[in-house]
Amino acid sequence: MDPFRPTRGGGVRAGLAPAEASLLRSLVGQVMTLIAPDGPPPPGQPGELLDWDPELTQGDQPQIPDDPVLARLLPDGYRDDPGAAQEFRKYTESSLRSAKQQAAQEMLDTLPETGGKIQLTHDQAHAWLKALNDVRLALGVRLGVTEEFEEQWGQLRADDPQWAAFEVYAWLGAVQESLVKALA
Repeated sequence: MDPFRPTRGGGVRAGLAPAEASLLRSLVGQVMTLIAPDGPPPPGQPGELLDWDPELTQGDQPQIPDDPVLARLLPDGYRDDPGAAQEFRKYTESSLRSAKQQAAQEMLDTLPETGGKIQLTHDQAHAWLKALNDVRLALGVRLGVTEEFEEQWGQLRADDPQWAAFEVYAWLGAVQESLVKALA
């Protein structure tokens, strides 16, 4: 990846290899599916980095997600008061899902399918930050990432299936950091 760089007018530019663009498209698409207004789909395809549990309860009122990724992406407004949390979720979850979908779609719309040069406006760059953050949160929850991320990763052997996922998580962090620096 060619890191993000500022452009005149407050935008940013970068370059992605085809495999990087494909990976971003896949991960953002998985998050979009997970946070779709109707809740998560049946279990994902084997080998997907963000494989999820379809445990979100459907009904008249949105429920606290059983899936830890959804619980992280759609957090409770009140942790110590389940009734208030439920009421808050009732009025906010739909718009939160919609905002996350919108940011992810903006990213997909501005991400060249085969990689290459990317040029984003200031607003598009902020949509990318939101979508990247959601992908990193989702993957981090699935991997059980803690503040000791590098130590966790360092304890894995290169042939461990989780090693590649930790590599992707670290790369996403570098992309996000590059974008933040370019916007600063």
